[in-house]
Amino acid sequence: MSSFDLGYGTNGFANHRLHDAVRVIADLGYTAVGLTLDHHHLDPFAPDLARATERLAALLSSLGLRCVVETGARYLLDPSRKHHPTLVSEAAGRRVDFLRRSVRIAESLDAGCVSFWSGVGEPGVSGQTNRRRLVRHLEPVVAEAQRRGVRLALEPEPGMVVERLDEALDLRRALGEPDPLGITLDVGHCVAVEPVDAAECVRRAGRLLFNVQLDDMLPGVHEHLEFGRGALDLAGTLAALDGIGYRGVAAVELPRHSHAAPQVASEALAALRRARKGTAGRSVGARRCPGTVPEEGTPARDPRQDDRLTAAERRVRERPSAIHEEYPLAGRAPARPAGIDPDSLVRGTADDRARTRLLSVLAEVLPEGQLERETERLYRHGDDAERRGVLRALPVLPASVTRLGLTLVEDGLRSNDPRLVAAAMGPFAAAHLDQPAWRQGVLKCLFIGVPLAAVAGLGRRTDSELLRMARDLAEERRAAGRDIEPDLRALLGTAVPPAPPPPPRGEDDSR
Repeated sequence: MSSFDLGYGTNGFANHRLHDAVRVIADLGYTAVGLTLDHHHLDPFAPDLARATERLAALLSSLGLRCVVETGARYLLDPSRKHHPTLVSEAAGRRVDFLRRSVRIAESLDAGCVSFWSGVGEPGVSGQTNRRRLVRHLEPVVAEAQRRGVRLALEPEPGMVVERLDEALDLRRALGEPDPLGITLDVGHCVAVEPVDAAECVRRAGRLLFNVQLDDMLPGVHEHLEFGRGALDLAGTLAALDGIGYRGVAAVELPRHSHAAPQVASEALAALRRARKGTAGRSVGARRCPGTVPEEGTPARDPRQDDRLTAAERRVRERPSAIHEEYPLAGRAPARPAGIDPDSLVRGTADDRARTRLLSVLAEVLPEGQLERETERLYRHGDDAERRGVLRALPVLPASVTRLGLTLVEDGLRSNDPRLVAAAMGPFAAAHLDQPAWRQGVLKCLFIGVPLAAVAGLGRRTDSELLRMARDLAEERRAAGRDIEPDLRALLGTAVPPAPPPPPRGEDDSR
């Protein structure tokens, strides 16, 4: 089984609101997004960035989408000069600050990496000077990524100082081969400028391949084309990704196709699925559990169900009290495909997603005080699935509901229902739960078998006290002769001694 996710870049949805674009991408069947930070799509300089990031994290989680952060916005830093300043500009401070901000955003989104490029060299500046500038300007960005546990992925870009894969690998060596720094490979660029094909570039990047962009191109021409209009061997490239065990995101990169984004994105996914047939039986685009993308042949979401949900949203918008009729009925939403996150602990269920959408509409139409009362009523009078839906929807609700949200999260964590506990430990808890209560929530997950992949912000919030508590738990289980779960081992990050062997027959003092 293949283990990477197929996504679509939001820079190909420039005419859509970000949340609308993300929903369309998910509805089409993609399982990831390439998020380009821009003034209209999660502005990294906006005063409400923290709240906007939290809401986006919740939306991605509710839709079961992974993401990577892309930093190629054209006029974000300078309204007069495209992509200026770059990492090879003499005064690169604003670019460095932007990349460090991007790292912090990626941490909050649990993104797979931050992708970036070097920039076009300034006239009259030598290659040696450009290289020195790159190293000097990247050092604080790499340090920020190292501190926050975020990966960086350098993209070779035609016409830039780092244009080919070998140049990107050379720069990594010049920086001392830091662990957080890897490679973004745009497979179309391989066609345009590399001396070998995209499949060979994939193999040469190997374990350093942190991010992939998918598009077609013609040799010598830097123009992003839809699949089949250039010279890319798409099936061979996808097979090469399978061959190296790539486990990240491979997102379609068509930034000049926003005028017909939904249609182009749909046709791109169809082309990717057809290319599966050329990968010797491999299942391209499916991710490892939890959160695996459906195999080809998995029934697509029933559009009639989406129509019903859209109608329910309209009714709630027109008559807010209809939420009490529509919210329970959201349980009729289509189920997630069998075998994919089978207990729905990591990404939630289709009815979770539907209920999040309904509560988001309710938040748009009700005054804050009334919204809080109605949200509590939905939780208190709902069954376990309806309560879980409220917990998963908390991050998309306004700040006025935060106090109630904490109360509901604490209630969810007192349950022994793994789905409620998993929902309670989502992005809202990561943003608002105090550290002692959050630590106890992590331990609760370990006790009742909720995968730690369901805990939002785990890497960001793990501290020495949580690790001490985890070590104590591991020691208790080891001493009792019980297995130590892989999640607990991974949290500790070190080998845990095996359980002691049972005493020889006749030496057991308990007899």
